[in-house]
Amino acid sequence: MGTMIQRYSLEESDFRGERFKDHDSDLKGNNDLLSLTRPDIIKEIHEAYLEVGADIIETNTFSGTSIAQADYGLESVVYDLNFESARIAKEAADTFTERDPDKPRFVAGSLGPTNKTASISPDVTDPAFREVSFDDLVKAYREQAEGLLDGGVDLLLVETIFDTLNAKAALFALQELIEEREENVPIMVSGTITDASGRTLSGQTVEAFLISLSHAPILSIGLNCALGASQLKPYLKRLSNISPFFISAYPNAGLPNEFGEYDQSPEMMAEEVESYLKEGLVNVLGGCCGTTPDHIKKMVELSERYEPVKRVGD
Repeated sequence: MGTMIQRYSLEESDFRGERFKDHDSDLKGNNDLLSLTRPDIIKEIHEAYLEVGADIIETNTFSGTSIAQADYGLESVVYDLNFESARIAKEAADTFTERDPDKPRFVAGSLGPTNKTASISPDVTDPAFREVSFDDLVKAYREQAEGLLDGGVDLLLVETIFDTLNAKAALFALQELIEEREENVPIMVSGTITDASGRTLSGQTVEAFLISLSHAPILSIGLNCALGASQLKPYLKRLSNISPFFISAYPNAGLPNEFGEYDQSPEMMAEEVESYLKEGLVNVLGGCCGTTPDHIKKMVELSERYEPVKRVGD
């Protein structure tokens, strides 16, 4: 989503729109807010990925919690932001499903990691200090999920997890909310390996990450972001070898260059992710930073050549 939004070269006025024209802080860069101020652009982006064959699209809500939106002073719009993001994505997905009922399209409500960590102190002089509590996170994720579910998402995706305690708070909130609403909404989780150590930012190996979350009734577990497909593969393989859940992977289009841009072509990325399919590592395949509709188109073409992977309990 971020990669595609950059192509529009948007200005501060695009993020403000009419509703936030007098807001007292800068809003440029708050991509989630575009669901309220430039819904036409967000819908265009969703449609571009659906057009090339994506089965699942994510809502534009990666930073859609009150904790993350506090940076912009927009905690009060969190419900609207999530509801509208879900509605826009669902409208686009339903249009494509109606065109081809044999290929249904689904919307995953994106719940990002927030910009706070519950496991690590941001103050090196005070290791016990925390900027956020478990209860704070539960409240924030619940509010976000209410908007996403009311807006019509088919799945909930707790993604780019760098701190498993944050993810535990999200899963607690989602399970509680789903039970109260008496709805059956699948939950997917996806962590991120931050560097060559093969660990999350809070220090867990992929095995520890899986075990920490295996109590939850999740549909899939996987890895995304931070690394390109080839760098992600060893950790994905370790996760796939021991997981009873479906496995997802959506790597970056390679590693960023010195300007923070992603140079890996669709053909190059497709060549790397094909090994995932050949070795039966994944059930859900996609792309994170730098992946355009052209990248996803190549993945769709690749996926059609391989049979779905069976997992324990299928």
